[in-house]
Amino acid sequence: MRIGIAVLPTHRSIDVAVLAARAEALGFESLWAPEQPTLPVETVQDIPRAWGDIVDPFVMLARASGVTTSLKLGTAVVVVPEHSPISLAKRAASLDAYSGGRFLFGIGVGSHPEEAALLGSDFPKRWTQAREAVAAMKELWTREQSEFHGRYYSFPPVYSYPKPAQRPHPPLLLGSKSHRSFRRIVEWGDGWLPIGVTPDQVSEGRVILDRLCDAAGRDPSSIEISVVDVPADLDVVRTYAESGASRVIVGMPEEPEGPSLNRLERIAAAVVR
Repeated sequence: MRIGIAVLPTHRSIDVAVLAARAEALGFESLWAPEQPTLPVETVQDIPRAWGDIVDPFVMLARASGVTTSLKLGTAVVVVPEHSPISLAKRAASLDAYSGGRFLFGIGVGSHPEEAALLGSDFPKRWTQAREAVAAMKELWTREQSEFHGRYYSFPPVYSYPKPAQRPHPPLLLGSKSHRSFRRIVEWGDGWLPIGVTPDQVSEGRVILDRLCDAAGRDPSSIEISVVDVPADLDVVRTYAESGASRVIVGMPEEPEGPSLNRLERIAAAVVR
């Protein structure tokens, strides 16, 4: 079982370069960054104020890559419909290239209509938009001259470099708990990245993914399950492994350096083997 950590990075929390170097030394497999592009002051749903202070995930992970050599670098998750696929493809490819192929591209579609309205996301059809953005990015990652024409995005032949170190591109892990996400994963993704699901839900998802892969002629082992927000409890981690997860990600709160490193040490002692 691979063990990752997810942090809430703000200007008040530990320098990610310090955290990443220590996490790698302690044997963690991966480090995960969230994204909150902006935080509207007025929203229908209550959103924690600290989310508005989250740093850019690509900047955070690039900083972490410079002080590590093996630690995987993941997003959990980037809100794809709120970005241009041209600029997002370049940022993802640049991080993957500079890190030597360590980027895990966790993607989502957002859950706040106020933010979607600000950043150009078609909120009712945001998964449809995300699928098109991913198709455009795959063109940009894999072709010398890339061209795309769709409903949401259209561009003439362009050069988009650097290309990712991973071929054909970094793994695309879909962050969603909806059962409709399983078909999307099999059709155009590489993994499932749910947050806050139970081992029973993981087991059910694994069965569905395997069945859909068989029907599509795809190897079920090509799709991994990474579960976010798992407690630092070895027995719980083993239960997730038995249910079909290949990676669990333990969350860490926003803390300064001393408390954060102490917490990291405790998590490592509890679950890293």
